[in-house]
Amino acid sequence: MRSIFYQIMNKTIPRQANSGKKYRADNGVVAIKDGIKVQVIETKLNEIEKPSWFKVPFPNGDNYLSLKSMVNDHHLSTVCEESKCPNIGECWNNRTATLMVLGNICTRACHFCAVDTGNPKGWIDSKEPRNVATTVKFMNLGYVVITSVDRDDLHDGGAGHISKCVVATKAESPNTKVEVLSPDFRGETRNLDILLDSDLDVFSQNLETVDRLTSLVRDPRAGYNQTLQILEYTRNKGFITKSGMMLGLGETYEEVEQAMIDLYNSGIEILTLGQYLRPTKNHLPVKEYITPQKFQEYEFLGHQIGLKEVVAGPLIRSSYRADQSYKRLNAESHD
Repeated sequence: MRSIFYQIMNKTIPRQANSGKKYRADNGVVAIKDGIKVQVIETKLNEIEKPSWFKVPFPNGDNYLSLKSMVNDHHLSTVCEESKCPNIGECWNNRTATLMVLGNICTRACHFCAVDTGNPKGWIDSKEPRNVATTVKFMNLGYVVITSVDRDDLHDGGAGHISKCVVATKAESPNTKVEVLSPDFRGETRNLDILLDSDLDVFSQNLETVDRLTSLVRDPRAGYNQTLQILEYTRNKGFITKSGMMLGLGETYEEVEQAMIDLYNSGIEILTLGQYLRPTKNHLPVKEYITPQKFQEYEFLGHQIGLKEVVAGPLIRSSYRADQSYKRLNAESHD
Protein backbone atom coordinates (compact mmCIF):
# COMPACT_ATOMS: atom_id res chain seq x y z
CA MET A 1 0.00 0.00 0.00
CA ARG A 2 2.99 2.28 0.27
CA SER A 3 4.44 4.42 -2.47
CA ILE A 4 7.32 6.91 -2.67
CA PHE A 5 7.71 8.21 0.89
CA TYR A 6 10.05 10.82 2.32
CA GLN A 7 11.19 11.63 5.82
CA ILE A 8 9.22 14.33 7.59
CA MET A 9 11.38 17.47 7.63
CA ASN A 10 15.18 17.37 7.33
CA LYS A 11 14.69 15.20 4.25
CA THR A 12 17.48 13.09 2.81
CA ILE A 13 17.11 14.03 -0.84
CA PRO A 14 18.76 11.64 -3.32
CA ARG A 15 20.89 12.92 -6.13
CA GLN A 16 19.53 12.34 -9.62
CA ALA A 17 19.20 8.63 -10.28
CA ASN A 18 17.18 6.54 -12.69
CA SER A 19 14.64 4.09 -11.36
CA GLY A 20 16.33 0.80 -10.43
CA LYS A 21 19.83 2.32 -10.32
CA LYS A 22 22.14 2.79 -7.34
CA TYR A 23 22.84 6.26 -5.96
CA ARG A 24 24.50 7.75 -2.91
CA ALA A 25 22.23 9.86 -0.68
CA ASP A 26 23.41 13.07 0.96
CA ASN A 27 24.00 11.21 4.23
CA GLY A 28 26.36 8.80 2.44
CA VAL A 29 23.99 5.82 2.30
CA VAL A 30 24.03 3.84 -0.95
CA ALA A 31 20.52 2.92 -2.08
CA ILE A 32 18.55 1.69 -5.08
CA LYS A 33 16.15 4.25 -6.53
CA ASP A 34 12.51 3.07 -6.22
CA GLY A 35 13.63 -0.07 -4.42
CA ILE A 36 13.85 -2.63 -7.23
CA LYS A 37 16.85 -3.14 -9.53
CA VAL A 38 16.30 -2.83 -13.27
CA GLN A 39 14.88 -6.04 -14.81
CA VAL A 40 14.81 -7.97 -11.55
CA ILE A 41 11.19 -8.54 -12.51
CA GLU A 42 10.15 -9.29 -16.09
CA THR A 43 9.35 -5.92 -17.64
CA LYS A 44 8.09 -7.10 -21.03
CA LEU A 45 4.76 -8.31 -19.70
CA ASN A 46 1.90 -6.39 -21.27
CA GLU A 47 0.53 -3.86 -18.81
CA ILE A 48 -3.24 -3.69 -18.99
CA GLU A 49 -4.74 -0.25 -19.49
CA LYS A 50 -6.56 1.56 -16.73
CA PRO A 51 -10.32 1.40 -17.24
CA SER A 52 -12.25 4.58 -18.03
CA TRP A 53 -13.93 4.58 -14.63
CA PHE A 54 -10.60 4.71 -12.79
CA LYS A 55 -10.39 8.44 -12.09
CA VAL A 56 -8.52 10.36 -9.41
CA PRO A 57 -10.51 13.23 -7.87
CA PHE A 58 -9.02 16.73 -7.92
CA PRO A 59 -8.21 17.79 -4.34
CA ASN A 60 -10.02 20.89 -3.11
CA GLY A 61 -11.71 22.37 -0.06
CA ASP A 62 -10.93 25.12 2.45
CA ASN A 63 -9.08 22.94 4.97
CA TYR A 64 -7.10 21.25 2.20
CA LEU A 65 -6.03 24.56 0.70
CA SER A 66 -5.12 25.92 4.13
CA LEU A 67 -2.99 22.90 5.01
CA LYS A 68 -1.34 22.87 1.59
CA SER A 69 -0.36 26.50 1.97
CA MET A 70 0.96 25.83 5.46
CA VAL A 71 3.01 22.84 4.32
CA ASN A 72 4.49 24.73 1.38
CA ASP A 73 5.26 27.91 3.32
CA HIS A 74 7.11 26.03 6.04
CA HIS A 75 8.80 23.47 3.78
CA LEU A 76 7.18 20.51 5.52
CA SER A 77 6.78 17.08 3.95
CA THR A 78 3.99 14.54 4.24
CA VAL A 79 3.45 11.06 2.86
CA CYS A 80 0.16 12.35 1.50
CA GLU A 81 1.87 14.69 -0.97
CA GLU A 82 5.04 12.71 -1.70
CA SER A 83 3.09 9.54 -2.54
CA LYS A 84 0.58 11.53 -4.61
CA CYS A 85 -2.23 9.92 -2.63
CA PRO A 86 -5.56 10.27 -4.48
CA ASN A 87 -7.40 10.88 -1.22
CA ILE A 88 -5.34 13.84 0.01
CA GLY A 89 -8.14 16.36 -0.44
CA GLU A 90 -10.69 14.34 1.53
CA CYS A 91 -8.30 13.51 4.37
CA TRP A 92 -6.77 16.97 4.71
CA ASN A 93 -10.21 18.56 4.71
CA ASN A 94 -10.85 16.45 7.81
CA ARG A 95 -7.51 17.37 9.45
CA THR A 96 -6.01 13.92 8.98
CA ALA A 97 -2.53 13.34 7.55
CA THR A 98 0.22 10.72 7.34
CA LEU A 99 3.85 11.37 8.29
CA MET A 100 6.82 9.09 7.69
CA VAL A 101 9.75 8.71 10.07
CA LEU A 102 13.13 6.93 10.12
CA GLY A 103 14.20 8.21 6.72
CA ASN A 104 13.30 7.37 3.15
CA ILE A 105 15.58 4.35 2.63
CA CYS A 106 14.16 0.93 3.52
CA THR A 107 16.24 -2.14 4.29
CA ARG A 108 13.73 -4.30 2.42
CA ALA A 109 12.78 -4.56 -1.25
CA CYS A 110 9.15 -5.55 -1.66
CA HIS A 111 8.17 -6.00 -5.31
CA PHE A 112 5.17 -3.68 -5.10
CA CYS A 113 6.78 -0.76 -3.31
CA ALA A 114 8.72 2.20 -4.69
CA VAL A 115 10.51 3.19 -1.50
CA ASP A 116 14.28 3.31 -2.10
CA THR A 117 16.21 0.30 -0.77
CA GLY A 118 19.55 0.29 1.02
CA ASN A 119 21.30 -0.05 4.36
CA PRO A 120 21.18 3.17 6.43
CA LYS A 121 23.74 1.58 8.81
CA GLY A 122 22.10 2.84 11.97
CA TRP A 123 21.44 6.41 10.79
CA ILE A 124 18.72 8.18 12.79
CA ASP A 125 17.64 11.80 12.97
CA SER A 126 17.56 12.47 16.72
CA LYS A 127 15.56 15.67 16.18
CA GLU A 128 12.76 13.87 14.37
CA PRO A 129 10.45 13.15 17.36
CA ARG A 130 10.37 16.85 18.20
CA ASN A 131 9.95 17.82 14.54
CA VAL A 132 7.05 15.42 14.10
CA ALA A 133 5.35 16.69 17.26
CA THR A 134 5.81 20.29 16.16
CA THR A 135 4.42 19.53 12.70
CA VAL A 136 1.31 17.79 14.07
CA LYS A 137 0.63 20.70 16.40
CA PHE A 138 1.33 23.27 13.71
CA MET A 139 -1.00 21.56 11.24
CA ASN A 140 -3.65 21.26 13.98
CA LEU A 141 -4.28 17.61 13.10
CA GLY A 142 -7.08 15.79 14.86
CA TYR A 143 -5.74 12.42 13.70
CA VAL A 144 -2.27 11.52 12.46
CA VAL A 145 -0.87 8.32 11.01
CA ILE A 146 2.83 7.80 11.70
CA THR A 147 4.48 5.25 9.43
CA SER A 148 8.05 4.28 8.66
CA VAL A 149 10.33 2.27 6.44
CA ASP A 150 11.59 -1.10 7.70
CA ARG A 151 14.87 -0.62 9.54
CA ASP A 152 16.38 -4.08 10.00
CA ASP A 153 19.76 -2.37 10.53
CA LEU A 154 18.62 -1.14 13.96
CA HIS A 155 18.76 -3.48 16.96
CA ASP A 156 15.09 -2.82 17.79
CA GLY A 157 13.89 -2.35 14.20
CA GLY A 158 13.28 1.33 14.94
CA ALA A 159 10.64 0.66 17.60
CA GLY A 160 12.26 2.98 20.12
CA HIS A 161 12.46 5.88 17.67
CA ILE A 162 8.85 5.50 16.51
CA SER A 163 7.79 5.33 20.15
CA LYS A 164 9.58 8.61 20.85
CA CYS A 165 7.71 10.21 17.94
CA VAL A 166 4.37 9.07 19.38
CA VAL A 167 5.22 10.20 22.91
CA ALA A 168 6.41 13.62 21.70
CA THR A 169 3.29 14.06 19.58
CA LYS A 170 1.00 13.18 22.46
CA ALA A 171 2.84 15.61 24.73
CA GLU A 172 2.36 18.50 22.28
CA SER A 173 -1.11 17.52 21.06
CA PRO A 174 -2.85 15.45 23.76
CA ASN A 175 -6.18 15.47 21.92
CA THR A 176 -4.72 14.18 18.66
CA LYS A 177 -5.31 10.50 17.97
CA VAL A 178 -2.20 8.65 16.78
CA GLU A 179 -2.24 5.60 14.53
CA VAL A 180 1.03 3.81 13.79
CA LEU A 181 1.34 1.94 10.50
CA SER A 182 4.14 -0.17 11.84
CA PRO A 183 7.01 -2.32 10.57
CA ASP A 184 6.79 -5.97 11.61
CA PHE A 185 10.09 -5.96 13.57
CA ARG A 186 10.70 -9.40 12.05
CA GLY A 187 8.16 -10.78 14.49
CA GLU A 188 10.17 -9.82 17.59
CA THR A 189 7.52 -9.06 20.21
CA ARG A 190 10.07 -7.55 22.61
CA ASN A 191 10.57 -4.77 20.06
CA LEU A 192 6.85 -4.49 19.42
CA ASP A 193 6.33 -3.99 23.17
CA ILE A 194 8.62 -0.93 23.05
CA LEU A 195 6.27 0.66 20.52
CA LEU A 196 3.10 -0.41 22.30
CA ASP A 197 4.27 1.36 25.47
CA SER A 198 4.03 4.70 23.64
CA ASP A 199 0.29 5.26 24.22
CA LEU A 200 -0.65 4.96 20.53
CA ASP A 201 -4.36 4.75 19.74
CA VAL A 202 -4.42 2.37 16.74
CA PHE A 203 -1.84 -0.21 15.64
CA SER A 204 -1.71 -1.10 11.94
CA GLN A 205 0.36 -3.65 10.03
CA ASN A 206 -0.50 -4.48 6.43
CA LEU A 207 -0.97 -8.05 5.28
CA GLU A 208 -0.60 -6.64 1.74
CA THR A 209 -1.75 -9.70 -0.21
CA VAL A 210 -3.06 -13.27 0.01
CA ASP A 211 -1.00 -16.15 1.35
CA ARG A 212 -0.13 -17.67 -2.05
CA LEU A 213 1.26 -14.42 -3.44
CA THR A 214 3.16 -13.26 -0.35
CA SER A 215 6.56 -14.61 -1.39
CA LEU A 216 6.16 -13.00 -4.83
CA VAL A 217 4.97 -9.64 -3.53
CA ARG A 218 6.78 -9.05 -0.23
CA ASP A 219 10.40 -9.10 0.88
CA PRO A 220 11.50 -12.55 2.21
CA ARG A 221 11.93 -11.05 5.70
CA ALA A 222 8.22 -10.25 5.80
CA GLY A 223 5.57 -12.94 5.94
CA TYR A 224 1.87 -13.71 5.89
CA ASN A 225 1.84 -15.56 9.21
CA GLN A 226 4.34 -13.15 10.75
CA THR A 227 1.98 -10.23 10.16
CA LEU A 228 -0.99 -12.18 11.51
CA GLN A 229 0.98 -13.08 14.66
CA ILE A 230 2.02 -9.46 15.21
CA LEU A 231 -1.59 -8.31 14.86
CA GLU A 232 -2.91 -11.03 17.19
CA TYR A 233 -0.28 -10.25 19.82
CA THR A 234 -1.18 -6.54 19.72
CA ARG A 235 -4.92 -7.18 19.86
CA ASN A 236 -4.46 -9.47 22.85
CA LYS A 237 -2.79 -6.53 24.59
CA GLY A 238 -6.03 -4.58 24.19
CA PHE A 239 -5.18 -2.31 21.26
CA ILE A 240 -7.36 -1.46 18.28
CA THR A 241 -5.71 -3.24 15.35
CA LYS A 242 -5.94 -2.63 11.64
CA SER A 243 -4.58 -4.08 8.40
CA GLY A 244 -4.68 -3.45 4.66
CA MET A 245 -4.49 -5.37 1.41
CA MET A 246 -4.03 -4.40 -2.24
CA LEU A 247 -5.91 -6.27 -4.94
CA GLY A 248 -5.28 -6.81 -8.62
CA LEU A 249 -2.13 -8.95 -8.33
CA GLY A 250 -3.79 -12.18 -9.47
CA GLU A 251 -5.52 -13.24 -6.27
CA THR A 252 -8.83 -15.15 -6.38
CA TYR A 253 -12.06 -14.31 -4.58
CA GLU A 254 -11.63 -17.38 -2.38
CA GLU A 255 -8.09 -16.34 -1.44
CA VAL A 256 -9.24 -12.86 -0.44
CA GLU A 257 -12.03 -14.42 1.62
CA GLN A 258 -9.53 -16.66 3.41
CA ALA A 259 -7.24 -13.70 4.11
CA MET A 260 -10.19 -11.82 5.61
CA ILE A 261 -11.00 -14.81 7.81
CA ASP A 262 -7.38 -15.06 8.92
CA LEU A 263 -7.32 -11.34 9.76
CA TYR A 264 -10.58 -11.62 11.65
CA ASN A 265 -9.19 -14.55 13.63
CA SER A 266 -6.14 -12.45 14.47
CA GLY A 267 -8.47 -9.92 16.07
CA ILE A 268 -8.29 -6.94 13.72
CA GLU A 269 -11.24 -4.55 13.66
CA ILE A 270 -10.41 -2.36 10.66
CA LEU A 271 -9.50 -3.52 7.14
CA THR A 272 -8.73 -1.45 4.05
CA LEU A 273 -8.82 -2.88 0.53
CA GLY A 274 -7.50 -0.94 -2.47
CA GLN A 275 -6.27 -1.37 -6.03
CA TYR A 276 -2.59 -2.17 -6.61
CA LEU A 277 -0.92 0.26 -9.00
CA ARG A 278 2.46 -0.48 -10.55
CA PRO A 279 4.89 2.28 -9.44
CA THR A 280 7.58 1.61 -12.11
CA LYS A 281 8.19 -0.83 -14.96
CA ASN A 282 10.56 -2.78 -12.69
CA HIS A 283 7.77 -3.62 -10.24
CA LEU A 284 5.06 -6.26 -10.43
CA PRO A 285 2.54 -5.66 -13.22
CA VAL A 286 -1.14 -5.12 -12.54
CA LYS A 287 -3.00 -8.33 -13.38
CA GLU A 288 -6.50 -6.94 -12.99
CA TYR A 289 -8.35 -3.72 -12.24
CA ILE A 290 -10.95 -4.56 -9.64
CA THR A 291 -14.29 -2.89 -10.34
CA PRO A 292 -16.04 -0.71 -7.75
CA GLN A 293 -18.85 -3.30 -7.69
CA LYS A 294 -16.38 -6.06 -6.80
CA PHE A 295 -14.94 -3.92 -4.02
CA GLN A 296 -18.47 -3.50 -2.67
CA GLU A 297 -18.83 -7.29 -2.68
CA TYR A 298 -15.60 -7.62 -0.70
CA GLU A 299 -16.79 -4.99 1.77
CA PHE A 300 -20.04 -6.88 2.31
CA LEU A 301 -18.10 -10.13 2.66
CA GLY A 302 -15.83 -8.62 5.29
CA HIS A 303 -18.80 -7.53 7.38
CA GLN A 304 -20.35 -10.98 7.02
CA ILE A 305 -17.13 -12.53 8.35
CA GLY A 306 -17.33 -10.22 11.35
CA LEU A 307 -14.92 -7.38 10.67
CA LYS A 308 -16.25 -4.17 12.23
CA GLU A 309 -14.84 -1.72 9.68
CA VAL A 310 -14.15 -2.57 6.03
CA VAL A 311 -13.17 0.32 3.75
CA ALA A 312 -12.87 -0.87 0.14
CA GLY A 313 -12.52 0.80 -3.24
CA PRO A 314 -10.13 1.32 -6.16
CA LEU A 315 -8.49 4.42 -4.64
CA ILE A 316 -8.47 3.29 -1.01
CA ARG A 317 -5.09 3.36 0.74
CA SER A 318 -4.03 2.19 4.20
CA SER A 319 -4.60 5.53 5.89
CA TYR A 320 -7.75 6.56 4.03
CA ARG A 321 -10.05 8.48 6.40
CA ALA A 322 -8.46 6.63 9.30
CA ASP A 323 -10.11 9.09 11.68
CA GLN A 324 -13.60 8.02 10.64
CA SER A 325 -13.01 4.33 11.25
CA TYR A 326 -11.60 5.11 14.68
CA LYS A 327 -14.54 7.35 15.57
CA ARG A 328 -17.08 4.78 14.47
CA LEU A 329 -15.41 2.11 16.57
CA ASN A 330 -15.52 4.42 19.55
CA ALA A 331 -19.08 5.63 18.91
CA GLU A 332 -17.81 9.17 18.45
CA SER A 333 -19.36 9.66 15.03
CA HIS A 334 -22.99 9.85 14.02
CA ASP A 335 -22.19 9.32 10.32
